[in-house]
Amino acid sequence: MSELHVSPGPGIPGGLIVPSGELLERFSRSSGPGGQGVNTTDSRVQLSLDLAASSAFNDRQRERVLSRLSERLVGTTITIDASEHRSQRRNRTAARERLAEILREALAPAPPQRRATRPTRGSQRRRLAAKRRRGEIKNDRARPAADD
Repeated sequence: MSELHVSPGPGIPGGLIVPSGELLERFSRSSGPGGQGVNTTDSRVQLSLDLAASSAFNDRQRERVLSRLSERLVGTTITIDASEHRSQRRNRTAARERLAEILREALAPAPPQRRATRPTRGSQRRRLAAKRRRGEIKNDRARPAADD
């Protein structure tokens, strides 16, 4: 197939193109649907990309992607599996779309930090009133006291 196109978004205003030579595709038998051909066709696709060696990223983008995706990486390589379709071609497309979306999210800048605020007096009153109502409801469920 051709190179991987990552659509423009926050952090990558011009989009991104990963050369096809940097993508490694492996095929194997899928455990999903397939009828009679499920045991004979290699429709499952594993798409791998070595993020540290890729020429598609500049140094800042590479650092951001490696830190954001560190939990998903084996070394510096990310691998995407696709086996939900019966045909290899559709699984290849699905894996590429999934990888593009993951890279797009990883390259997006972090949202601005929340400015800490104090709860309003009205919200505190409402919260405590709700807790009292809930406590009363639970109290009403208790067994009646034995009157002697």
